[in-house]
Amino acid sequence: MRYGVSGSGFGNGGSDSGLGEEWGVRAARSRALAVLRVRGRALGAAILPAAVAVVLYAGEVTGHFTGPGWAAARWTVTVVAVLVLLAAAAVALVVARARPAVTPTVELTESAAPDLHRLVRDLAERLDVPAPSAIALTPDCDSWLEDRSHRAHGPVAVPAGGAPVLVIGSPFLWWMRVGELRAVLAPVVAGTGPAADPDIAAARRFVRGLDAAVAVPGEPGLGALRRLGARGVAAVARLLLRACGSHAAEMERGVAAAGSERAQAVDHGARIVAQEQVGLAYAGWDRLLTRVALPAWRMGRWPSRLDAGVVSALTELSHRDRLAEGFSSRLGERPACDLLEEPGAVDEAASLLAARLFHGGPAEPGPDWAPVEWSRYPEEVVDRKWRAEAARLHDVLDRVASGTAPGAAEGPTLTRVLTHLTAPGAGDAPAPEKTAAPAPVPPGPHGSGEDAYGEAYDDTDDEDEVRNPAADALAAALSAQVAREDAEREARAAAPADRAGFSGPDGPWPLTPLLPPRTGRDLLADHVTALVCCAAVDTTGAAPGLDWLDGPALLVGGERAADLGPRVLALVEEGDPAPLRDWLSTTGVRPEKPVRLL
Repeated sequence: MRYGVSGSGFGNGGSDSGLGEEWGVRAARSRALAVLRVRGRALGAAILPAAVAVVLYAGEVTGHFTGPGWAAARWTVTVVAVLVLLAAAAVALVVARARPAVTPTVELTESAAPDLHRLVRDLAERLDVPAPSAIALTPDCDSWLEDRSHRAHGPVAVPAGGAPVLVIGSPFLWWMRVGELRAVLAPVVAGTGPAADPDIAAARRFVRGLDAAVAVPGEPGLGALRRLGARGVAAVARLLLRACGSHAAEMERGVAAAGSERAQAVDHGARIVAQEQVGLAYAGWDRLLTRVALPAWRMGRWPSRLDAGVVSALTELSHRDRLAEGFSSRLGERPACDLLEEPGAVDEAASLLAARLFHGGPAEPGPDWAPVEWSRYPEEVVDRKWRAEAARLHDVLDRVASGTAPGAAEGPTLTRVLTHLTAPGAGDAPAPEKTAAPAPVPPGPHGSGEDAYGEAYDDTDDEDEVRNPAADALAAALSAQVAREDAEREARAAAPADRAGFSGPDGPWPLTPLLPPRTGRDLLADHVTALVCCAAVDTTGAAPGLDWLDGPALLVGGERAADLGPRVLALVEEGDPAPLRDWLSTTGVRPEKPVRLL
């Protein structure tokens, strides 16, 4: 269970930090007692029928409750008491044996990261709190404490378990400097103090057990009878969670406030800089996953140095935002990844875990799931992606044209696509003012289709914006084809048994990062761009490349061809090939030459 202060949480500071910390602990303990009162009321409700039965039997012994009516009441209450006690025992047993969800992480033993463990222990000593029991990395831009003791956490109070595990976002280690990481971890490590409080620990065990019991009916391997009983237990657990949920949330807020206030005295000067780096690291990590990693994952390759790629992406971002001077001096300081004995091996393990969490890849490398170095990315990912998209575009064009396109026999050429998208009346789409509904598209994992980049699209165009009927027909067919391929890929990704129960403390992990919706026209533009890039590589000195923020890029004369996108859009949206033909002529690309496909 994730709790405490996240890596992005920072207090406001001030001279009354001691009072603020004391207030936070008192507030957390007060809410913890409220959670325990809910547990006590549930226990009282469970034993109430038994207590009434005892009273009735005692009345019979003393001669007060006699007669047929009292006898019937005693038997009725006894039966109810036995049933309630059995049900309560079943709930307590399931809650006690349920295993809370644990975030998949890369464990960092002390031998693998002695300097990092030393930094955390020194930080805990300075904060006067217990040191975390272990350290682990997660491919996420956040840090938190996670209890992995798996001790009993039912209605009966048990002694508190060991100290929680410190989970650190792996991008932080590569992008942040040692001082910044220390400032980020200070409020998180400070949360181990409240975690040792008996009342707070007991309340957390109770809530964690209820949360785990709710998920029991979804576990595989349960028979029909056991699943029915588990659903009943889950219903009771949900009722108790609703009763204590607000108290638990306020308890965690109090713990967070206390940890943040206690951490005010540690590296105060670095806290503002560290807070800026948290947001920057998140932005770079998101761009790297969606624009760079996802195309590779979809081709059976996983970049083995994602965290190192974050540094390159954020350095490029700093140059584009004219922040190079300040960031250059900052990058001269010792990076936090130097606290690891073998940063490359840790980065590779975190990169493979990221591919599993966000894409559903296998747990181990294999022939169809191989790592790729950044130096090989343009050749093994970018070039292959372009040629796969070009092949898909020509396959779809074969079906849409149905022999009506004059260049159908020319083979996979750029000229054929230019002709189809600019020929008057090409395609079967009606006139713009009477546009027919697009072909139905099988839904992707997020309720819509997805393009070859993994980006979701909504294949509906505003009638007022439809200017090129040929593009409209081709985009609809291409959208349907990509959606079918994505459905097959998702089915293959969901097949492995090790995906079962692969979730974090806040619910199931998504298979792919969510991206803004895209239209079918955008999907068509991507495929036409890929075909243009293939033609440029085959007929000129152009080469595939990697842009750290935008992903695959075409390099012409060693420079990124940034002016290609608007020219392709003019062809797709308006049916105007002139801008693209001018670019092809200037660059030396020969559109009539067949391109090499996969």
